[in-house]
Amino acid sequence: MITLKFLFWFCLILVFYTYIGYGILLWILVRIKHMIWGKPQKRQLPPDNELPVVTLMICAYNEQDIVDIKMENTHQITYPKLHVVWVTDGSNDATNDYLAKYPDVQVIFSPERRGKTAALNHGLSLVKNEIVVMTDANTMLNSDSIQEIVRCFMDPQVACVAGEKRVAARHKGQAAAEGEGLYWKYESTLKRLDGELYSAMGAAGELCAIRRSLYEPMPENALLDDFVMSLRMVDKGYKIAYTSDAYAMEYGSADLTEESKRKRRIAAGGLQSIWWLKSMMNPFHQPMVAFQFTSHRVLRWSITPIALLLLIPLNVLLIFLKAGALYNWIWILQILFYVAAFLGYFLEKRGKKNKILYVPYYFLFMNLNVFRGMVYLKNHQSSGAWEKAKRG
Repeated sequence: MITLKFLFWFCLILVFYTYIGYGILLWILVRIKHMIWGKPQKRQLPPDNELPVVTLMICAYNEQDIVDIKMENTHQITYPKLHVVWVTDGSNDATNDYLAKYPDVQVIFSPERRGKTAALNHGLSLVKNEIVVMTDANTMLNSDSIQEIVRCFMDPQVACVAGEKRVAARHKGQAAAEGEGLYWKYESTLKRLDGELYSAMGAAGELCAIRRSLYEPMPENALLDDFVMSLRMVDKGYKIAYTSDAYAMEYGSADLTEESKRKRRIAAGGLQSIWWLKSMMNPFHQPMVAFQFTSHRVLRWSITPIALLLLIPLNVLLIFLKAGALYNWIWILQILFYVAAFLGYFLEKRGKKNKILYVPYYFLFMNLNVFRGMVYLKNHQSSGAWEKAKRG
């Protein structure tokens, strides 16, 4: 029974730490840092004539329907020295024809579709400017985004800048979009705190900027190119800065079936990335990086979903062995949690949504897709190409 109790409490503490405890600990550590060294101040930008030329690179595959909207958004960006590049590898629709209307755009094209990572490698091998901002065709940037990113690069230790991802629901009550938006609000908070403590742990491809000279071409079967690319730089001793003053807005997935496509690909990419970046978990290399990387990324993509699943049979066994009233109460709480998740699922399937019930449902939905991601990774070892999720 002692072994069962140990396993049970290990799983319970691990689940709590991964999803709640790390955020609390991170907040405390950041507060202590601010008390000792003060809050970080925004760096000053040089005069306009001394600003660096920045490349805005948009990787796109068959995005003819969004080209004009994206270019209208791009022309609203206030940064005075912007070079716009579209990488359209594999596109066989009218994307390139639409782009031909814009003389200020450089188009990099290859007829073969090998996935976004190959497109990034192709594009970055041809651009010349040191600061390259990458974004997706279907994400819209705020007008000050580039200058806020450049501001972060005024720190020579910053090799990558992560902007904030914001998710909008096209229709009120759109469960997938609202669930995704809630998740990204939580994730953005963790990224901000990670960045204030030492370095953000990864950048999202919706808005990610790098110093081109530090970029290393990635294997074309990378499923999370943005994540691997940015953390390779941290592994070299540089930092990822996070700024909410530069943000990318996009619509959430059309429904939870489409959202599941994204979640299982991200989970698969997370597992792949953990293996490729396993040296970052070495506490003797960079102790703070090892702590942040393991706590924020590794646990949620590897053993914590398994621990969450194991809590059910372990709790049942402890009840049958009459381990004590405490385990009965924990079992009741588990039942209530899963009932709430089922009710959230039941209501969502009928086009209704209760915010309280939706939280446990989306939490389980995310964790179940980690297991689906394991299968996805097994079946996508050789290719980084993936099916886009339909947006709402």
